[in-house]
Amino acid sequence: MRKLSDYPNIGKKLEEQLNRIGIYTIEELKESGAEQTWLKIKKNDYSACLHRLLALEGAIQGIKKSSINVERKNELRNFVKLNEVLDLQK
Repeated sequence: MRKLSDYPNIGKKLEEQLNRIGIYTIEELKESGAEQTWLKIKKNDYSACLHRLLALEGAIQGIKKSSINVERKNELRNFVKLNEVLDLQK
């Protein structure tokens, strides 16, 4: 079985963060989805940013985060902005 860090964009630190939230395989990451996984990581690490979300999405797609299509990048960018606004309202 491949380690998560064998997939694009996932280094040791991100792999550790994924393991802390109960994700150990790429299948579990795909099932959770980039956005929900990012939210779980953000609960433990407030430095989670757009780049981490893009890394998750790229890993799910099996590509470098720079290769994610523009439309999907914009969706993820808007998701992060919305969550920043919601965090400020708390």
